[in-house]
Amino acid sequence: MSLHVIERNQVILSDIATVFSFFEDPCNLSLITPPWLNFRVRNSSDTRIKHGTRIEYTIRWYGLPMKWVSLIDRYEPGVCFADRMVQGPYRSWHHIHSLKPVPRGVEMLDRVEYEMPLAALGSIAHALLVKRQLQSIFDYRARRVSELFGQHTPARSVLRPVPHSSGR
Repeated sequence: MSLHVIERNQVILSDIATVFSFFEDPCNLSLITPPWLNFRVRNSSDTRIKHGTRIEYTIRWYGLPMKWVSLIDRYEPGVCFADRMVQGPYRSWHHIHSLKPVPRGVEMLDRVEYEMPLAALGSIAHALLVKRQLQSIFDYRARRVSELFGQHTPARSVLRPVPHSSGR
């Protein structure tokens, strides 16, 4: 299985407390997710994320409804948090959201490590659809974050496979 990585960074002209507070609210994820995914938060164990928060979502991928459940497995207030998919369409998915102060505001770094299911079929789906779709989702997210924080700053992203032997 190949481990894939998405890295995206973006400078937000705000302070860490404001930016982190926005991302601590599970419901705000729907504000930065493309409408064509029909993303809905169905349940969250907490109104503000913290270590151990469990969040249940639904999405529609090419019209097919899918359930997605995430668990916050890392939480450092004002610094970072990470969510791990415990149920959903990928073999694995781990998303780390990090913030750090920079001269013009806050640099937000998203790093997602994920594996496709279904061996060769998953690799084909990734090459034909998923890779491009994930880029589109993160492009949309960057635009919406800029809009919501009253600015437009370009985001840089990298989507690449990395060597991985999971032993699975």
